[in-house]
Amino acid sequence: MITKEQKNEFVQKYGKGANDTGLPEVQIAILTANINSLSEHFAKFKKDNHSRVGLLRMVGKRRRLLDYLVKKDIARYRKIIGELNIRK
Repeated sequence: MITKEQKNEFVQKYGKGANDTGLPEVQIAILTANINSLSEHFAKFKKDNHSRVGLLRMVGKRRRLLDYLVKKDIARYRKIIGELNIRK
């Protein structure tokens, strides 16, 4: 999991203010960091199926946020996937 400092860093970079965690970009960045840290965890612990369910939930939530962002503003979508290297 990411630390509080890393989370604040994402809020500063993608949010409008210091406490703006509601923007889809901020939520996507935080979920991406959590997903990447869990991917490293599964390299060590291949049979940890309970955490794998949590990972799949995070991936699904990130997918829904990205779908919302496509409908809302395609430019913001393209910017966030470019910065976070989510897609090809």
